[in-house]
Amino acid sequence: MNNEHDLIIKGGRFFDGSGGPSAIRHLGVRNGVLASISEQPLEEHEARVIDANGAWVTPGFVDTHTHYDAELLVAPGLGESVRHGVTTVITGSCSLSAVYSNSVDSADMFARVEALPYQPMLDILEEHKTWQTPQGWAGAMNELPLGPNVASLLGHSDLRSSIMGIERSTTNARPTRQEREAMVAGLEEALDAGFVGMSTMTNPWDKLAGDRFRSRSLPSTWASWREYGWLPQILRRRDRVLQSAPNLNTKVNMIGFFLASSAWPWRKPLKTTLISAADPKASEWIPPLFGPVTRFINWILRGQLYWQCVPSPFEMYADGIDLVVFEEFGAGAAAIHLADELERHELLASEDYRRRFRADYAKRFSPRVWHRDFYDAHIVSCPEADLVGMSVGEVADQRGINVCDAFLDLVVTHGNRFRWKTTIANHRPEVLRQMLVQPTVHVGFADSGAHLRNMAFYNFPLHLLRMARDDEAAGKPFMSLERAVERLTREPAEWFGLDAGHLAVGCRADIAVIDPKGLDASLDGIHEAPMPQMGVNRMVRRNDEAVTATIIGGRVAYERGLFADDFQHSRYGRFLRAGVSERQPIETKEPAQEHSMA
Repeated sequence: MNNEHDLIIKGGRFFDGSGGPSAIRHLGVRNGVLASISEQPLEEHEARVIDANGAWVTPGFVDTHTHYDAELLVAPGLGESVRHGVTTVITGSCSLSAVYSNSVDSADMFARVEALPYQPMLDILEEHKTWQTPQGWAGAMNELPLGPNVASLLGHSDLRSSIMGIERSTTNARPTRQEREAMVAGLEEALDAGFVGMSTMTNPWDKLAGDRFRSRSLPSTWASWREYGWLPQILRRRDRVLQSAPNLNTKVNMIGFFLASSAWPWRKPLKTTLISAADPKASEWIPPLFGPVTRFINWILRGQLYWQCVPSPFEMYADGIDLVVFEEFGAGAAAIHLADELERHELLASEDYRRRFRADYAKRFSPRVWHRDFYDAHIVSCPEADLVGMSVGEVADQRGINVCDAFLDLVVTHGNRFRWKTTIANHRPEVLRQMLVQPTVHVGFADSGAHLRNMAFYNFPLHLLRMARDDEAAGKPFMSLERAVERLTREPAEWFGLDAGHLAVGCRADIAVIDPKGLDASLDGIHEAPMPQMGVNRMVRRNDEAVTATIIGGRVAYERGLFADDFQHSRYGRFLRAGVSERQPIETKEPAQEHSMA
């Protein structure tokens, strides 16, 4: 029997993802699989060795909310996730996937909602999209030199527009019987191909880009609640996931999601995940309700509804007026509707428009996510260098003008060279911790691959680990490190039906090695990195001291700030099918050592 290993990770504090006690262990990997978990050092022979002394060894992290659908086609390594210990990502969020729809329709649906440059997005899809089915998407993924493993949701807007046509699907038209049957068949086909479920969108602020039907809400938002009944019924029957967002204008349809998720009176519950649990500055009364109300309703209705929560302040950056929060009121949406910069600036300069903008800004009881406080909007860069560091409100005071006029003046004068930031949610650390411990909250909502110029939550797992570590050191633990690891690994993977997020002998060796000394203030630093495929500089966080190594499929993809030489050209990850186990039996000489966490 050959007991030699390809890779040994020695002497680290080992977390298996179960939430059970951690302990110092030595791990041996052979042929991409975790072959040994030992209390004693392993014979190294010619194995590659990672010295994890003083480090934490965990399952690779799972990012359940991404928009990598186009980026995968041109940069499938997804290095911004891998460098932060993420080994599995789920695409197809927010009703958007690139499975059934043609390239133009897909670009129209993705670009404005997810703040991706339209023409590069369209060019990528037209050059690289070769499939028209879910099985084709899965096959295409397995032909790419993937960095992390990829799983996918099917987007409702993708499905609906491909069958009804993008024009009809963005009106009050109802699907015909034949179209309904085609949608059912399309969803079944995706689930047969291993998709983890379907994503929808009911928030009408999410709009189309392009020139044909610009500013119409996404196809999914036009669906009747009956349609939201017969498609999720398939998910319920097959134990797959529905991901969605409530209508933020009325919020009433949250009741519908609770009822849809319920097992009452005799049916199976529907796994439902909504965006998002947050502590918004605009509505600080909301956070105490997330956990208790959801737990109570789930208990009464025997449902499985959960919220997604990013474990850090929700800080957003904007170039001029290009920020999704402006879609939430009429004057802001009217400006974003105009793609031509000259037309837009002409509109912003007009007094009639400014009156509308000032009125919308001042409305106290309108639906909102953004706090609408320009005194809490700080200038990051601007051709007027003396303004950098000031808030827009301070500029208004300095100039003796209305705060809205000060903002619009800066946009008209400097366009996208005027860059500013604000924190719209999760600004109270103690409230954020209270949300993160709720059993009806999943840790995620990173939006990885989207909003390239607006936010950078790629390292969200490290924020939760830092909070747990720091609070434990202060003698006020809100969550054990073992539980924090579980919430980032096994818990989301198991809920979505993926064989990922845990470490035991026979498991695929997807592993993160974390240096706790690197969990410092560098996690919060914002940088910009060129993204030539999209023609922009992407916002990133580069805290490379925190993740010692990321191992995917038993191969070291990233170590100590450097990617493997073949990272962009060799396949590390694979397409993961929901409900399919990949665990392999491994012969070991000393089976009693396996799984011991004492």
